[in-house]
Amino acid sequence: MDYLEGLNKEQRAAVEQMTGPVMIIAGAGSGKTRVITYRVAHLIRHGVDAFNILVLTFTNKAAREMRERINHLVGPDAKNIWMGTFHSVFAKLLRVEADKIGYPNNFTIYDTDDSKSVIRAILKEMSLDDKLYNANFVYNRISAAKNNLVSWQEYQQNPQIQADDFSSGRGHLGKVYENYVNRCFRAGAMDFDDLLFKTNELLKNNPDVLNKYQHKFKYLMVDEYQDTNFSQYLIVKKLAAVNENICVVGDDAQSIYAFRGANIQNILNFEKDYPELKVFKLEQNYRSTQNIVNVANSIIANNKEQLKKHVFSEKESGDKIKVVRAFSDNEEGKMVSESIMQERSSKGLKWNDFAILYRTNAQSRSMEEGLRKLNIPYKIYGGLSFYQRKEIKDLIAYFRLTFNPNDEEALKRVINYPKRGIGDTTVDRIILAADKHNLTPFEVILNAGQYLEKAPASLHSFSTMIQSFQVITKNQSAYDAALHIAQHSGLLKDLYEDKSVEGLNRYENIQELLNGIKEFSEREDIEEKGLDVFMQDVALLTNDDNDKNKDADTVSLMTIHSSKGLEFPQVYVVGLEENLFPSQMSLNSRSDLEEERRLFYVAITRAEYKLTISYATSRFKFGTLISCEPSRFLDEIDAKYLELDFTARPAPSGGSSFNDERNAWSRPSTGGGDSFSRPKPASPVKTTSVLAKAHVPSPDFKPSDTSNLQVGMEVEHERFGFGKVISLEGNKPDIKATIFFKEIGQKQLLLKFAKLYILH
Repeated sequence: MDYLEGLNKEQRAAVEQMTGPVMIIAGAGSGKTRVITYRVAHLIRHGVDAFNILVLTFTNKAAREMRERINHLVGPDAKNIWMGTFHSVFAKLLRVEADKIGYPNNFTIYDTDDSKSVIRAILKEMSLDDKLYNANFVYNRISAAKNNLVSWQEYQQNPQIQADDFSSGRGHLGKVYENYVNRCFRAGAMDFDDLLFKTNELLKNNPDVLNKYQHKFKYLMVDEYQDTNFSQYLIVKKLAAVNENICVVGDDAQSIYAFRGANIQNILNFEKDYPELKVFKLEQNYRSTQNIVNVANSIIANNKEQLKKHVFSEKESGDKIKVVRAFSDNEEGKMVSESIMQERSSKGLKWNDFAILYRTNAQSRSMEEGLRKLNIPYKIYGGLSFYQRKEIKDLIAYFRLTFNPNDEEALKRVINYPKRGIGDTTVDRIILAADKHNLTPFEVILNAGQYLEKAPASLHSFSTMIQSFQVITKNQSAYDAALHIAQHSGLLKDLYEDKSVEGLNRYENIQELLNGIKEFSEREDIEEKGLDVFMQDVALLTNDDNDKNKDADTVSLMTIHSSKGLEFPQVYVVGLEENLFPSQMSLNSRSDLEEERRLFYVAITRAEYKLTISYATSRFKFGTLISCEPSRFLDEIDAKYLELDFTARPAPSGGSSFNDERNAWSRPSTGGGDSFSRPKPASPVKTTSVLAKAHVPSPDFKPSDTSNLQVGMEVEHERFGFGKVISLEGNKPDIKATIFFKEIGQKQLLLKFAKLYILH
């Protein structure tokens, strides 16, 4: 039992409760992953067969980390646990049971681009207006239906759905959905939503299969349960119905994926499904300082729908949370960048100790401009992933077609790449013939003389090439087969002959993919190492698996949604403005607003030691400069935990709240009187904010050489105005100057970044 000694009292209690329904409410930074891994290890150490344990996660990264930790605790048995993302685990299950629902075991998994391509083809064939039937809209509509287990038949028979579609002028959506399902089935393909939809269908229509897995998975654990949708909820409920040894772990305060179908009610109402439920609350935050935890608590306390808990930290109080106001989004980017530069220099930090979080991707522009001007290296997360690059998708399409010749999307992608004289007209005739004779396009190609009037000779050589690839993959390792396909398809040669910078990058990306396959071929922790197994892994990658350079020393920029599960020593949460954060779309209902508040909670709890919050009073939107109000969320933070950027003036007697400070800010009117809802102070109060009054630099302003700066000298700063040096400290090149500025009061600046003009 020594391995349990490192757990706190509540963690240990949760680990040792091995049977019955269990809910572990895990506050931010409370050691959730540690508890899950120790609980699984504890089960195995007490005689539970690893083959009887199912652990479901939302990222491959989380599953890998857990398996590594469990392996450290119990050894090789960890390999036998059914552990992975919902999609990867049930894709594995479906490959075993695919024949029960009419699918081949080697079915292809379509990514979003594949699905949208199929939809665009269907819309074209049905001659539907692409403005009303935008492929993105149709895809999201079908995805939402599948996540709510609404089949195309039920979709077409539901009066309310049909009424909504017809009233919006999209009365053919049900038929598009039907055609999409049939097209995927003909291609032997499932999309991501199908992996859960078809699992539900399998378990519902095959009682023997359900019984088999109910008795196989005697112990279930679900991570991030607050993020489950209806389809996931139902699968878990069915599988746990016999033994009820189900443990769910999550935090309702971090439920932020409603737009993906996540239903917070799954965790809020979990006790209704299991009245004998035992609940454990992990409330100690090991990540953040007390001030950061206190701010997060003061925010989330405003939500009505929540499971009550009191998160606390035993770390030092730490810095207060700084709130900064900028005149514009560009100035916000400049201020954040300058702050990062100064913090890194003064505290000896690395660039990757900093993260900038924002509500929408569009906000990255002003942040990027600020960082570039100071030559600060940065990386935007959530951009185009490695496996979404064209050249990578092209080679993978060859792999897909090799294992599943019925894969129509893969066929269309590579049939004439590299060019082999098979034009769009020929491809269209192949598709029409396939539809007419109820065949797959590849079957038409194999018998082109029978089904096509004019069949180019290159069709025969193409089909022969694919068939030769099928033979190669059966007899060679994943790497050797992949290299053979890359070479003999002509793809590698085509990229090599492109001597442009872009061509070189594309060629190097293919080499990187082949390197990854070789690494896969040499892994010792897996038994099956064929190219088909590698392809299954690639199809199920989650966003966290796509970045090949995660440890680079760069500032991280990302949306708050992308930041969930991450942590950084210093975090900047930018754009705290009404209609931006909370978003305008969230102001229509309390539930939507509460999700936005949970999103803010997630942003705050990413910070370990220092948190800075900023907003702008104006921002460009669709090319127009608009005035902005500070976010209502700022009012909800207890003022005693904050350091306001403009608080050099004496506080009013009896203390000062954040709202009092806000009322004192000097702001331009938006035409309707005071832009805040509260009355102004009775007598004018001079603000000392560094941003309250813009300083216009002197005509001859030019940064001076400050190597000989002395106490008593008068200087000018391009933003802070005129001031006098009152002290100098530190050694070159990190000398700090304390300067009293006439307009804003005392500031401490790092000389090498200060850009001061020495007056005399």
